[in-house]
Amino acid sequence: MTLRERIKNEMMVIKALGVVYGDIGTSPIYTFAVILLLLDPTKQTIFEILSMILWTLTMLVTVQYAWLATSLSRRGEGGTVVLVQLLLPYLKGARLTALVTALGYVGISLMIGDGVITPAISILSAVEGINLIPGYEETSRMTLLLIAALIAFALFMVQKKGVENVATAFGPIMVVWFFSLGIVGGYFILQNTEVLHALSPLYALSFIQEHPYISFVILADVLLCATGGEALYADMGHLGRLPILKGWLFASLALILCYYGQGAFLLSHPESVKSPFFEMFHVFAPSLYIPLVILAIFATVIASQAMISGIFSVLYQAMTTRIFPHFNVNYTSNELRSQIYVGSVNWFLFICVVLMLFDFQESAKLASAYGLSVSGAMSITGILISMIFLFKKEYFKMSIAIITGLMSIIFFLSSWLKIPHGGYWSLIIASIPLFIILLYTKGQKKLYKALIPVDKDEFLEEYSKRYRYANHVNGTALFFARQANAIPAYIAKTMFQNGIIYDYNIIVIIKTSHEPHGITSHLSPLGEALDLLIIQPGYMEQLDVEKLLIERHINERTIFYGDEEIISDNIFWKMYAMIKELSPSFVSFYNFPHEKLIGVARRAKI
Repeated sequence: MTLRERIKNEMMVIKALGVVYGDIGTSPIYTFAVILLLLDPTKQTIFEILSMILWTLTMLVTVQYAWLATSLSRRGEGGTVVLVQLLLPYLKGARLTALVTALGYVGISLMIGDGVITPAISILSAVEGINLIPGYEETSRMTLLLIAALIAFALFMVQKKGVENVATAFGPIMVVWFFSLGIVGGYFILQNTEVLHALSPLYALSFIQEHPYISFVILADVLLCATGGEALYADMGHLGRLPILKGWLFASLALILCYYGQGAFLLSHPESVKSPFFEMFHVFAPSLYIPLVILAIFATVIASQAMISGIFSVLYQAMTTRIFPHFNVNYTSNELRSQIYVGSVNWFLFICVVLMLFDFQESAKLASAYGLSVSGAMSITGILISMIFLFKKEYFKMSIAIITGLMSIIFFLSSWLKIPHGGYWSLIIASIPLFIILLYTKGQKKLYKALIPVDKDEFLEEYSKRYRYANHVNGTALFFARQANAIPAYIAKTMFQNGIIYDYNIIVIIKTSHEPHGITSHLSPLGEALDLLIIQPGYMEQLDVEKLLIERHINERTIFYGDEEIISDNIFWKMYAMIKELSPSFVSFYNFPHEKLIGVARRAKI
């Protein structure tokens, strides 16, 4: 490995800190304070909380995500869709396939629900640190909310620059942030090394045994220390596995030092229980407190970036696997094809974030609602990876995955207690993409049944007669279809009813493979001057069909596709028709030249 390659690899680790670890890296700002709202900060209690935090990070993030989940990725890709695609080839029963697919749908939706609260709680918790600056103690709540909203607006504005450019700027800031967490936390640990006794899991187990009901209640708050851990897997497509794992070694050490530093600080400053993080930094270096607040604001902006990047990546996977409507996608990197920007999703998230800010108004109230979607997504990940290891006969990993999966489910059940305190917002927001996914997939099946295809053999027989005796249009025409054994009715209508047959005709099928990357294609003859071209891109591929056609020396003159006009008396199918109408057409998604496209109208009643 050359020096330049080594430097590039290490820079990817810094970028990983900027893209992936912002969310989990800012959890120390509010996690300890939220947990202590329900408990007295006695020495024993502090030790027990620290033990629970440490082993939650270890089992849910290090074991479930950093070790198990990332080992199942393909070519550096991760996320719920990846797990479903890995699992589907092993499944034979229709019911089990439907169950796994449904879990995938729910997992994607929960991630979006989580992605709305993450920026709100992260940014607002840092902005609230302004109240501890001398002279700014009386800053109004509305002023803090407006500052948080403006910061969120700036964050969502820069998304179109691309993850790589954002990470280049954010990475060094997060390096400084994690060093600050580790140094200040380590300083207070040295002031009271007794806190290191809490490294033992016995303290956590003792608390659970002595206070089972209270333990179950606070698990939902303890989980806050691990929120953002799912980004390790979801964001792998942006940066790759190795930089993310190296980054976690650094980030996890800094986080543990910070949490245990807060514990040591509270042992000597129990009056700081409402905001141990900011109070700890204020005592450590009063003159540096204002720069710290500014750094914290930057870090929380970066925290939001981790979730936004993951949502873009997962939604793109959903679009390419045809379980989500096509949106206009901008590709922002020449190196990593999965670095994308989806404008409509970006601004939908921003609007939801602002609504969360002004609805809850305080980070403590947001924390009371936060965690339901995260724990739900973690539970689904635990179930899916356990099944994959079972089918792969890796029984040791399967056993560990079952343990971490059960832990995630317990956290998820505890988080249901947050529903009356605002947790319902996560479910409401998650229900929007889930409804769209279900409506779109069911609608696609209904539409396909309504558009009765022509039997392949009948079509070829009629085509042979027509081509032999009819006049031909000069050039090559492409016709898009879904299946090789059934010809869409619009192709028969174009050729036989309208008499439009070109010198050379190609039926094109794009069938997404179970692999994340790589493109294969196969051209086979169907009849005289009629070929079938099957293209199989990976579900994370930025497919350039024009380039592929040029490589095969195909110079198409016209591209035909079915343009459906959907008619229905059912309100849900009317909504599906509206989604289809607003979404870019199938061929537009693959960036064909518009001057070559001809949509053949087809009316379908569903």
